[in-house]
Amino acid sequence: MNDKGKHKNHDAKKHRHQDTKPKEPENKSNGTEVGLHDEGVFLLGKDCGYDKELARLQIELVKLQEWVRHQNLRVVVLFEGRDAAGKGGAIKRITESLNPRICRVVALGTPTEREKSQWYFQRYVPHLPAAGEMVLFDRSWYNRSGVEHVMGFCNDHQYQEFMQSCPEFERMLVRSGIILVKYWFSVSDSEQERRFQDRMNKPTKRWKLSPMDLESRKHWAEYSRAKDEMFAITDTKQCPWYVVNAESKKTARLNVIRHLLSLIPYQDLTPEPLTLPPLEKSKYVRPPMHEQNFIPEVYR
Repeated sequence: MNDKGKHKNHDAKKHRHQDTKPKEPENKSNGTEVGLHDEGVFLLGKDCGYDKELARLQIELVKLQEWVRHQNLRVVVLFEGRDAAGKGGAIKRITESLNPRICRVVALGTPTEREKSQWYFQRYVPHLPAAGEMVLFDRSWYNRSGVEHVMGFCNDHQYQEFMQSCPEFERMLVRSGIILVKYWFSVSDSEQERRFQDRMNKPTKRWKLSPMDLESRKHWAEYSRAKDEMFAITDTKQCPWYVVNAESKKTARLNVIRHLLSLIPYQDLTPEPLTLPPLEKSKYVRPPMHEQNFIPEVYR
């Protein structure tokens, strides 16, 4: 074949490649790693639907959960980021199909006076996972480099001590065998503003706005500087930060679930379908139904 023919065939192959749209991921397992490393970008609403893809990824999360339990793995996932960046929504979609005895969420409140007198990391350590468990921290020890530092809840010495100790603390966790994953949800000021307004206008979401959230709006630049300084020191090779583009809540949820699945190789240990045995009723006579306190059936 001459050079002209070669170029013609090459152009044809290239053209066919460009015209090929990425197919929606299929729900298949290869028996080793569960087939979530395929390349390509999927447009939500065009190449795949949000609900269908979320359901598919949640099935994979169940498989990951079984693998964590079977292999006695210990997994810690940190969710950090701006207020209203979508951390809670992502956590909810991860956990809603999982066993709460295996995968649990830790969202600590304001430290007590006793906890303030402890070693800073001490109140987080009891929540770390045992073998076969996953723990998702909805905010974590990084409160010290964020809200505590910006709003003056810690002094400069405490802040500097944290910045020096944190990388070593995390390396210690990794050396002990814990799989540590850190996510930062990034959202623009305009999108955060829109979500704040949405929360203020909806009674079912208004509880999400705390006085501290409102006060933090005066310190946008300080929070940005604090985040950049934190990344400069704690974004290490052993424990890197993974940034989630959270401008769209739905795509952020799918992307973070997919990425988490890609970080931990797992096998499909889904149990075989079970057969329910026949229900055996004894000769026991139950008490009359009218003797029990039923709630009013307002909805029928």
